[in-house]
Amino acid sequence: MNRAAATGSLALALASALTLSACGGSGGAGVAADAEQTLTVWAMGTEGEKLGDVAKEYEKTHSNITVKVTPIGWDVAHQKLVAAAAAGKLPDVVQMGGTYLGEFADMGVLEPVDTKTFKEADFFPAAWQQGSYDGTAYGVPWYVDTRVLFYRTDLAKKAGLDKAPATMAELSTAAQAYREKAGTKWGLSIQPRGLDTVQSFYPFLYSAGGAVLDDDGKPVVNSPAAVKALENYGGFFRKDLSDKSVQPGYDVTKDFNTGALPMFLGGPWMTGLLDENYPDLKGKWAIAPVPADKASVSMAGGSSLAVSADSEHKAAATEFIASLADAKGQADWFERTNDLPAHKGAWESGELAKDPALQIWRAQMDTAKTPPSQPRLTEITSKVDAAIESVTQGKSGAKAALDKAQSQIEGLVK
Repeated sequence: MNRAAATGSLALALASALTLSACGGSGGAGVAADAEQTLTVWAMGTEGEKLGDVAKEYEKTHSNITVKVTPIGWDVAHQKLVAAAAAGKLPDVVQMGGTYLGEFADMGVLEPVDTKTFKEADFFPAAWQQGSYDGTAYGVPWYVDTRVLFYRTDLAKKAGLDKAPATMAELSTAAQAYREKAGTKWGLSIQPRGLDTVQSFYPFLYSAGGAVLDDDGKPVVNSPAAVKALENYGGFFRKDLSDKSVQPGYDVTKDFNTGALPMFLGGPWMTGLLDENYPDLKGKWAIAPVPADKASVSMAGGSSLAVSADSEHKAAATEFIASLADAKGQADWFERTNDLPAHKGAWESGELAKDPALQIWRAQMDTAKTPPSQPRLTEITSKVDAAIESVTQGKSGAKAALDKAQSQIEGLVK
């Protein structure tokens, strides 16, 4: 599953924001939840393909409701959402990726979350923050993802390693040992450049106590902690422990399978890819928490479900979202998709409560962080992408690169 949301056209988004500034929330009271009606829903990627099955089950117990799910590819999602918002034709329910919820909330096209129905305390803090903008929740957390360390246990023995690296210093030492003693081509896979390189950098940044934006949305990307994190990140490339020429679309699991690469930071969908594509690798790899600097802190990703401000079906839309976002609904969604539940109650029974590997994901989500929502968040993170690339490619030092990003980002925050 590709979690990176496409950015679409910035010019179109800005024009739409101006067009929409006065039109949000015009849907009024709308149709009662128990009336006969059709709900329109847009969902992206694999989730869009799977949600139709859940919608059919929902219709069986809600005979007055027809749920029309339209799957949208992540590569065109942003463009379609902007165009629909500009035309006042957003669906009743829409999946919102965290990178652009702030943009659409700022336009005024999303209905604030009914906090009597959905309680912030039920969800991981980062998941709730990802669905919030300017102090108001606009998206109900649906699923989350984060990053943990995947490592080859069989090659670790050859490298003289008896446990997963627990600190950033140990991560570097382990990468060197894998290369020198186990004969791997590289020590660690981390992204050197390109779109959303920042997602690969976040575990280093957050674990060092740094951030791109502070809790108030102020840029802090050139803080001492952030500079230290980027120096550490760049060190893997300076020491030739990570490949600085990785091409777009690179499949890390292939090199992980052959043993050319012994460690990478990956999301929960990687487990399914490894199990399905490389069954012979079973028992030769494991996962571990992100190695700690000041602490072990990973990134939080995922998606929220939002109601259009102009929907005439807000009551029914809220009830449908509630069926997807409660503990039972998210546990069922995990069984269908392996998406990690954002609702903490879903982790209290079944496989989610008993599987030791899943508990690593749960523990990582407890401390995971996400940037505050901003209308131009994709532009903001693109400046960090550029800073990272300048360091990994040996064109700049960490402080100079982040000073430049800080200056650029200051003009983008709201």
